[in-house]
Amino acid sequence: MTDSRFTPQRADSRWQARWEQARTFVADSASAKPKTFVLEMFPYPSGRIHMGHVRNYAMGDVLARTRRMQGHEVLHPMGWDAFGMPAENAAMERGVHPDGWTRDNIAAMKVQLKRLGLAIDWTRELATCDPDYYGHEQALFLDFLEAGLVTRRDAYVNWDPVDRTVLANEQVIDGCGWRSGAPVERRKLTQWFFKITDFAEELAADLAQLDGWPEKVRLMQENWIGKSQGLRFRFDVQDAPDGCPKAFDVFTTRPDTLFGASFAAVAIDHPLAAALAEGNSGLAAFIAECRVTGTAAAELETAEKKGYDTGLCVAHPLDPARTLPVFVANFVLMDYGTGAIFGCPAHDQRDLDFARKYMLPVPRVVAMPADPGSESGAGELPIGDEAYTGPGRLINSGFLNGMEVEPAKAAVIARAEAEGWGEGTTVFRLRDWGISRQRYWGTPIPIIHCDACGVVPVPRDQLPVVLPMDVSFDVPGNPLDRHPTWRDVPCPRCGTAARRETDTLDTFINSSWYFLRFASPAPDAPFDRAEAESWLPVTNYIGGVEHAILHLLYARFFTRALNHIGKIGITEPFKGLFTQGMVTHETYRDSSGRWLEPGEIEKRGDAAFTLSGEPVALGRTEKMSKSKKNVVDPDAILDQFGADAVRWFMLSDSPPERDLAWSMAGIEGAWRFVQRLWRIAPIAGETHSGTDDALMRLLHRTIAGVTQDIDRLQFNKAVARCYELANGIEKAAASATRAEAAATLIRLVAPMVPHIAEETWEILGKEGLVADAPWPVADPQWLEVSEVTYAVQINGKLRETLALAKGLPRGEVEAAVMQLPKVASQLAGAVPKKVIVVPDRLVNIVL
Repeated sequence: MTDSRFTPQRADSRWQARWEQARTFVADSASAKPKTFVLEMFPYPSGRIHMGHVRNYAMGDVLARTRRMQGHEVLHPMGWDAFGMPAENAAMERGVHPDGWTRDNIAAMKVQLKRLGLAIDWTRELATCDPDYYGHEQALFLDFLEAGLVTRRDAYVNWDPVDRTVLANEQVIDGCGWRSGAPVERRKLTQWFFKITDFAEELAADLAQLDGWPEKVRLMQENWIGKSQGLRFRFDVQDAPDGCPKAFDVFTTRPDTLFGASFAAVAIDHPLAAALAEGNSGLAAFIAECRVTGTAAAELETAEKKGYDTGLCVAHPLDPARTLPVFVANFVLMDYGTGAIFGCPAHDQRDLDFARKYMLPVPRVVAMPADPGSESGAGELPIGDEAYTGPGRLINSGFLNGMEVEPAKAAVIARAEAEGWGEGTTVFRLRDWGISRQRYWGTPIPIIHCDACGVVPVPRDQLPVVLPMDVSFDVPGNPLDRHPTWRDVPCPRCGTAARRETDTLDTFINSSWYFLRFASPAPDAPFDRAEAESWLPVTNYIGGVEHAILHLLYARFFTRALNHIGKIGITEPFKGLFTQGMVTHETYRDSSGRWLEPGEIEKRGDAAFTLSGEPVALGRTEKMSKSKKNVVDPDAILDQFGADAVRWFMLSDSPPERDLAWSMAGIEGAWRFVQRLWRIAPIAGETHSGTDDALMRLLHRTIAGVTQDIDRLQFNKAVARCYELANGIEKAAASATRAEAAATLIRLVAPMVPHIAEETWEILGKEGLVADAPWPVADPQWLEVSEVTYAVQINGKLRETLALAKGLPRGEVEAAVMQLPKVASQLAGAVPKKVIVVPDRLVNIVL
């Protein structure tokens, strides 16, 4: 080597330019090679990449580069999830246009990502805010509309009265809008929906086929879809006032506990509640109070349980002589089941909390198996502060007494169906996907509203419906509502004055099909079916577990919907899914409680101080976040250490599915290894004869192990094996084997540290780019282990190691160990009390 040290400041940009000039990573859809589609979840263009991005894309890059070297045609694209509220917030707060803010951020982040040396096909780059992208999305919306997969109806939403927009449940904080701080209202608006519930059954059932997904993600989706089997039955309202429903339906998964019912309750939006509220000011006030909270099930689950006694009663279906009081309750959801429940306090904690508050009876109807006399109920234990939800036999339940829970469920359903007051049925927790957003920065919904013709799709030859650029954000609300020249148009059918739909599409739609556009950026269609199918499903999809439900579920639905209308031949978009851990860092605060950035402190042993010498309080290690200032700027680290050291640290320091704690010691250790590679590389150019069998075995074990580890996304294990091989090369005597091992090590680390790999490959005079070199293949004959290393212990403490033939008889192992000088010295002629031999692994001599 001409230089004693590797200089990434020069090498990184040089090789990045070479790859771009050679179009090394441009994917060829017409290639006859086996295809691999590697995709990381595309980023929101916030303006700067963070270390979480670096880790995410480094993992995908290793896969993409390795597959290329293994002879695959690899598609590894990049784009920008560019629509969303942050751009509108920037417009309001900084007086900039969302489009300009977004595109400036894209440009800045693209420069940062390119510095990492990622094997990206930039020719397929897309941004969801480009009319070329969202125009095709509008066409797909119309396809779904024609197929009956889109509906429009009234629905309750979280409404921020200050920002004048609908908020997602996650944007409601303690009942207030996350940005405005205003109390959120529960308002009924006309909204557009995708009919995802049409696919609920198959979305749930086909999770079992996704064996390349983490089990925890499949379970999260299964719970979100929430398939429930039970009884739907009718409660007859006694003495119902005029204008009120005379009955209402209830769905329950626990029909076995019907004899334990002590009340019935309906949602605040239930038709019965609405009818009663018209003549009951107290109930109307209660409903208004409940509307102040958000609509999220999780929020309602933790909120105080409140109810309003309507004064009405319903007849118990199994015992018509019994009646149950009817409440309007804040914890009953109109969009799950039927919007009405029966309360069984003894065997449901929520119902128990409610019953205790309103002093309702708590009859126990399921006895624990250990309860004496449980079949007759003679030994019934009273319910305390916790409901009993376990197994047992039915008590206090008439014809059900003595039955186990499951047979009792079946018996109640059978009686309900025979007597005509109910039927067994299946329901899903999953609701239709509300896709309307009262915002500017999103895909315009391609619909025109005409007083004469009603809802009219925008003619396809008028797509895309492009967002107007001349909008203002000086007042709250959706600027599209205040833009007459864009909003007001003639009806495409009758020509009379009409109005564009001013809602835009949920940004989750943008990310529900972008992988199809990457696979096939067709000029005159959203994608070409044949080309897209040649790449899909995505081989490896990488991203955070926070997207386990909504994004992944919506993408699965979108793919199924496209399959349903004949646009694509697959039903699942992602074959393999990997959810990586977060990048974390210590947090720091000064004496006033102000958060400090890592660059504002210095460490002295276990203590930390400001640069002026003031003590700093060390906080928990947490996910890097701007609010707590525990972020590390990737540019500063790249300037100091180069891309390879950053990539190596991201891959080496923790299993990829776990969180990675950022540390300067870690990045400095990675930098030292990069420099070790620089020193080892010249060995590959040595010309020596002779074979080193031990090193040859280590080399081929490393090839096999690294290959397997990368296949399994166990990058930290692959890194550890490369360390081991580097150690073996440095310790070995000069030989042809040592030169071969050094050259192979360069290829093995090339997907992880590509810049130094290219630099050393060129200096050694190797042909072409190392990115195009074939991946090493292990020779099976060198994988056969003929020799093992025994750990030799005395009284459980390691004293020596000994290499012996594999499978050696116990007596020969003991004899060889006893001849070791350290063992003989320790024994000093004494006879061991016991000798424990673990074949091929360990010998422990007990004195």
